[in-house]
Amino acid sequence: MTGSEYQKNSITLPGAVAMGTGVMIGAGIFALTGQIAELAGPLFPLSFVVGAIVTAFSAYTYIKMSNAYPSAGGIGMILKKAYGPTTVAAGAALLMALSMVINESLVARTFGTYTLRAFGGDPDSILVPVLGVGLIVFAYLVNVSGNRSVGLLSIIMAILKVGGIALFGSAGLWASGISFEASGGDFRAGGFVASVALSILAFKGFTTITNSGAEVTNPHRNVGRAIVLSIAICVVVYLLVAFAVGSSLPLDRIVAAKDYALAEAAEPALGKTGFYLTVALALVATASGLIASVFAVSRMLAMLTDMKMIPHSHFGMPGTIKDHTLVYTVVIAGFLTVFFDLSRIASLGAFFYLVMDMIIHFGVFRHLREEIGARGWVLLTAIALDAVVLAAFAAMKWQSDPLIVVLGAIGMALVFLFVGIFLARNPAPEGAHDHH
Repeated sequence: MTGSEYQKNSITLPGAVAMGTGVMIGAGIFALTGQIAELAGPLFPLSFVVGAIVTAFSAYTYIKMSNAYPSAGGIGMILKKAYGPTTVAAGAALLMALSMVINESLVARTFGTYTLRAFGGDPDSILVPVLGVGLIVFAYLVNVSGNRSVGLLSIIMAILKVGGIALFGSAGLWASGISFEASGGDFRAGGFVASVALSILAFKGFTTITNSGAEVTNPHRNVGRAIVLSIAICVVVYLLVAFAVGSSLPLDRIVAAKDYALAEAAEPALGKTGFYLTVALALVATASGLIASVFAVSRMLAMLTDMKMIPHSHFGMPGTIKDHTLVYTVVIAGFLTVFFDLSRIASLGAFFYLVMDMIIHFGVFRHLREEIGARGWVLLTAIALDAVVLAAFAAMKWQSDPLIVVLGAIGMALVFLFVGIFLARNPAPEGAHDHH
């Protein structure tokens, strides 16, 4: 891959922050609030706080690595530097890419669900995946138009949705008289810890910034700044909205409407106008989140191909590797959107992401912490927190939906088997990459 395929300095600091918040808010608020409430019970707003704390420990690794080695490959670069061109590095990088594609299908289905709610449609209708696939195609077309289109659109949409959603949260709290209606229901410590897995999923969009490191202006400083700012903005927005939803609806109604909890909460708090404005915000948030995620994951797959760590076939398509990986990304996301519901999509994403995250922290702790000046105790804490949350989440899902736990385990095993066979037949050279 030639260097010209990456547009250096094409993403500003505001653009990078918009990209991170775009992915996070698109999934975190509209797709996951109800599911988090289902697991965490009446204390579900606090799940976002704990999720942010766990994410902060994780982000430390990514910031340290990105400051030292900003790369258009982001996570792929971190894994290769930690483990070399091995099955562990390639498999974990592919898990990250797949978790991002899974997130895209989560956001796409959320878009379809909220669109139908605006017209009084059935959220279980076949139109949900149809509308979701339509949004994925739109995201593809925007990405084909180039980086600056993505950056500009991300900034505009981020301003609209962060401001609008914060306004929704504030108005909802004011309309309810700051009373918390979702105080009913039982609190279960195991369920609360398990819910943090989904809260982490709501914050993991910060990795989008890491994956575009080589294209951010002044990357050695701005990648880390963009990650910190994105997480901070999202903590405030998530808490505002969680308390607004909890102030408008009792817990049982939040759980019953878990796929469209914000729209359900808007009407009693803000009336019909508030309901339609919330739906409009959901459409803006999900659309911008999908555009930003497609942008990042296609670059990550292109970099992994460049590093000779995954196979590539153009299937007769013209254009560059980056063009091809963009097509692969939207095709896989479209498939998941059609065949999986929101709860199962979110669960798969959490499994893949948490396992990949632990592999990254362990690799940096073992091989790179002195080189990048990282504190060992922070890295070990990040691993421990991920492990506790993953174990609790898997245990809860094993009770309620064992099939998705089995599918997640099989999926991860197949990923490592796939790249292991490929690398055994096509050993990646040590110097196959490094865009930094």
